[in-house]
Amino acid sequence: MYRVDLRSDTVTQPTSGMKEAMFSATLGDDVLGEDPTVHALEDKVASILGKEASIFVPSGTMANAIAIRCHTQPGDEIITEENSHIYVYEGGGFASLSGCSIALVPSRMGIMEAEHVDLKIRKAKEGNSHYPNGSLVCLENTSNRGGGTCYKQNEIDSITKVSRDRGCNVHMDGARLFNASVSTGIRVSDMVKDCDTVSICLSKGLGAPVGSVLAGSCEYIKKAHRWRKMLGGGMRQAGILAAAGLYALEKNLVRLKDDHCRAYQLALGLSELKNFELNLKTVQTNMVYLNTNEPAIQIVNKLSEKGIESLSIDSNLIRLVTHLHITDDDIERSINVFHQIDNSMD
Repeated sequence: MYRVDLRSDTVTQPTSGMKEAMFSATLGDDVLGEDPTVHALEDKVASILGKEASIFVPSGTMANAIAIRCHTQPGDEIITEENSHIYVYEGGGFASLSGCSIALVPSRMGIMEAEHVDLKIRKAKEGNSHYPNGSLVCLENTSNRGGGTCYKQNEIDSITKVSRDRGCNVHMDGARLFNASVSTGIRVSDMVKDCDTVSICLSKGLGAPVGSVLAGSCEYIKKAHRWRKMLGGGMRQAGILAAAGLYALEKNLVRLKDDHCRAYQLALGLSELKNFELNLKTVQTNMVYLNTNEPAIQIVNKLSEKGIESLSIDSNLIRLVTHLHITDDDIERSINVFHQIDNSMD
């Protein structure tokens, strides 16, 4: 049975053109600083993001972990959205690797507001040493648990200003930052102009098999090299992976809008379901979140039996993600299967 895999944009496979780029890449030992393809990727990402330098790492989780470690000292506190990837999905790395506590900010569809961020920033000197030292604010754009929602630029600007005023640095978890850029029409360099560090993921909508990049000032990236080594992220002939990232940035950015269009078509088709709830306002990029009346895992299993793969996020929430392997026919088939299941629930 042909299967439509809507679990995540991480399931993408390298295209033939990407494989050819990987096969023909010029390689060297990147731990010794000698891989020219890695250098080319790092230079390109730094330029796109408007930062001085960047570093290629195996995963987005490692990129975020390194950023937090570079910005904080043990006993500090980071401030981030209550359902952020850093808090929910990174194994508590902020605590175990950086010794930080975390202050969680409430949000609307995954998007924080500056006044709420301000309220969560605590400083040791303000609490007569009772408080931890809030030193880093982390944003996530797009917001995964928000449904793939995007920050407006004035929201980012307000949060970075509050952070500066309160003596905090800012890290942008931009795993799907290019999706946000395509959706809003805002250049990524403008989005992150006031962020000290930015992480981007190459292996989601961009379609590379492995890798993320952390960008920032030369000072921060020099620190990041040390922490990458300590965390086991130094790779040798990594250019074979960096070549995939270069190809993705050159060939796959423009087509992200196709994923967004298909996600919205999917959402429209599912909005008519009787036993599911869907907020069309959250469908801003390549994600669709559905609330179910039945346990989500049961719906996921029913979908899988009919060739549609999805992901249960919690007891009553299902996530569907479009990507470069999803076609218009796949969207139509998925809608039809959902309607079959919906009718069977009456």
